[in-house]
Amino acid sequence: MKKAAPRARKVKAAEPSRTDAIQKLIVASLEDDKAVDVVSLDLTGKAMFCDRMVIASGMADRQIAAMAQHLKEKLHAAGQKRVQIEGLGGSDWVLIDAGDIVVHLFMPDARETYALEKMWGQDLDEAVAG
Repeated sequence: MKKAAPRARKVKAAEPSRTDAIQKLIVASLEDDKAVDVVSLDLTGKAMFCDRMVIASGMADRQIAAMAQHLKEKLHAAGQKRVQIEGLGGSDWVLIDAGDIVVHLFMPDARETYALEKMWGQDLDEAVAG
């Protein structure tokens, strides 16, 4: 009696996670609002406060405030219940806490001063590995 050959199982393509979908929405919203130098960082396992960070620049405080407000509206429409914004009202740095993703919107000079990409990017990878 011959054993039947094992059947090949159909493997479903991995669906994007909720975090991936929210990140895509954030980046698209910022690009729609003409944000400059949009950067996404994966902080999974590197930070306790979020899994992803999105950093972008705006050319004026009013543009940054508008980007933050539009983003909050789009996140709420996508079912993200808790969205907190800090630094609105003439600041050169606005932070948006969208749960697993934190968004930083900067004026160019402030972005250069705080250098979050450097702090959370390659330098952190080297520190974790070394």
